[in-house]
Amino acid sequence: MTSSTLIDRNVHDRREVLRTQFQSAFPFRHLVIDNFLSKDFADALLAEFPDFERGNARNEDGSLGGKSTVERIRELGPAFAQLDDLIQSRGFLDLVGQVTGIDNLLYDPWYFGGGTHENRHGQDLDAHIDFNRHPMEPWHRRLNLIVYLNHRWEDEWGGSLQLHSDPRSEQNQILSVTPLFNRAVIFETTEWSWHGFPPIQLPENERGLSRKSVALYFYTTDRPAEELADTHSTVYVDRPLPDRFKAGHTLSETDVQELRVLLKRRDMHNQRLYRDVSNLTRQLEEAQAALRAGPIGKFEHAGWRLLRRLLRR
Repeated sequence: MTSSTLIDRNVHDRREVLRTQFQSAFPFRHLVIDNFLSKDFADALLAEFPDFERGNARNEDGSLGGKSTVERIRELGPAFAQLDDLIQSRGFLDLVGQVTGIDNLLYDPWYFGGGTHENRHGQDLDAHIDFNRHPMEPWHRRLNLIVYLNHRWEDEWGGSLQLHSDPRSEQNQILSVTPLFNRAVIFETTEWSWHGFPPIQLPENERGLSRKSVALYFYTTDRPAEELADTHSTVYVDRPLPDRFKAGHTLSETDVQELRVLLKRRDMHNQRLYRDVSNLTRQLEEAQAALRAGPIGKFEHAGWRLLRRLLRR
C-alpha cells in the first residue's frame, strides 16, 4: 500500500500544475482536486463511514446535535486503517508538501479536531480560522485536507464549503466548493484562511442524506515569520443578519426562528470564550501557587506582601 496506489494517478502526474494553482488561488492558498483517491478506495471509506450515533454528537446538555465526529478513524475498519497508514507515510506527506510548497509536514496521531465529520439537515458552520498550534505538541498547524464522500449533493441544498476573503468586511468575497464525492480540498491554515459553510437545507424527501467528509490536519515544527501569531483557539465570526432584515420588514415565524438560532450561536461562542479565559486564569493561579510552594517562591511571595504593605502606607 503506497500513495501511488491509493491516491489517483492524475494527482501524482499533475503535481507541478497543482503547486502553481495552490500558490495563486483566491481568496487564500488552496486546491480543489476531483477524484483525489482511487475510486475503489473512496468507495471503501464510504462503506465504512460510521453511523451518526457512533460519533461524538452530543450537545453540552446531552441532547443529540446535528454534527457527529469520530477522531479514532483507525478503529472504523480496514479502509480507514489504510487511510491512517497512508497519511503518515513519508511518500504521502512529501506529495502534499510538493503540491503546496510546505515541506516537512507532520501527521497528527491524535486527529485533534479531525477524523470523520457528518452534518445533518439544519447544521452550519460560521466562518472561522482554525486553532493555530497543536494542543499536545509544539507544532504549527499548516494545512487542512478534507475529502468529501457525498455521491449526491446539490448547490441549492446549502452546506458547500465557503472560503472567505474577510467575513468581517462588507466587501467580503466568497468562493464556494460543492462537497461532492471524492473531491478533496487542501488549504493553508493561517490567520486569514477564513472558511465555513451555510445551513444545510435538504428537501423533505432528501432528509435521510447528510454531509459526510474526512478532515485531516497537518503540522510543521516552524512556519514563516510573516505567518506567526499568538497561540489561539478557533476564532469565529458570527453569521450576519440576512439582507431581508431591514427597517420596515415584518418578522415572520421563520424570521423569528432564525434570529433565535443566531442569538443562541452567539451566546455559545461567548460561553466558549468565557471558559477559555476561566481555564487560563485557573492555570495561572495554579502556576503561581506552585511557585509560592517552593523555597524561592515562598521568599518571593513574602517579599511581595511586604512591598504591598509599604506601598499602602
